[in-house]
Amino acid sequence: MSTTRPYSPGDRGPEPGGASGVSGGGAAQDAADGGVAAPAGVPGSSGAAAGRQIRRLSFEGQSGVVPLARDFTRQALHAWGWLPAATADQRAAAEDVLLVVSELVTNACLHAEGPDQLTLTCDNKVIRLEVTDRGTGQPAPRTPHRAGRPGGHGMFIVQRLCLDWGVVRTPGVAGKTVWAELGAPA
Repeated sequence: MSTTRPYSPGDRGPEPGGASGVSGGGAAQDAADGGVAAPAGVPGSSGAAAGRQIRRLSFEGQSGVVPLARDFTRQALHAWGWLPAATADQRAAAEDVLLVVSELVTNACLHAEGPDQLTLTCDNKVIRLEVTDRGTGQPAPRTPHRAGRPGGHGMFIVQRLCLDWGVVRTPGVAGKTVWAELGAPA
């Protein structure tokens, strides 16, 4: 686990346009190259073909946040061409993203008073998932991992499926952002 590198390595060029991030319920946004987010329902601006795309979902006032987060992520994967998957490997990559989103949001619900925001960032190589919450705890896989026991598998799953993951805290601000990165399908 890396807790010191808040951003993934590699090319982070300008973002191409994407479909709107609106999902039933939460306030969703598209942003171009990490810039100012567009209002919900307004597509992001166009950019270079090899750029990154960002979507944000606010959980403020929402219930059923885990299925909401999965639906929002599924819509983004469709807009970004991950779904529908043409091969079994591509389908598995998309399912891994959905599972990790579920685990991160569930952990925020169970251990951090609920999530505040989900941010998805995608480029040609990596998808980065970020869940922001107001919790003070430090997520970590349980050791030793006991596969036969119920519960306690969330961060173990995240650790196994992701290229990297970590926690970012802003000094003087309550809460944290738990992030995870997965490789884009070939």
